[in-house]
Amino acid sequence: MFSHVVIFWTDPEQPNAAQELIDGANKYLRDIPGALHFHVGRMATSERPVVDQSYQVALNIVFEDKATQDAYQVHPEHVKFVEEVFKRVCKRVVIYDFED
Repeated sequence: MFSHVVIFWTDPEQPNAAQELIDGANKYLRDIPGALHFHVGRMATSERPVVDQSYQVALNIVFEDKATQDAYQVHPEHVKFVEEVFKRVCKRVVIYDFED
């Protein structure tokens, strides 16, 4: 298993940026072949001080292996998402990839 976790900080000057990012991920990324699990959504609030609440949107995709994730990265729909949505509405991104 290979997990690809992406944390997005959206542009605060664009009030609909978080929703546009979620909509764009669903439009461009959800149906790219190879994902065993796809989940995108807004940050969940928490009273626990160890929970990072500085971001707006997170994406979690699970693949069978790293090779499948590598193919996902260069898929034309992923490239469209980056160019048409991500670059327009995001200010920062952090990615956590891990495998077993």
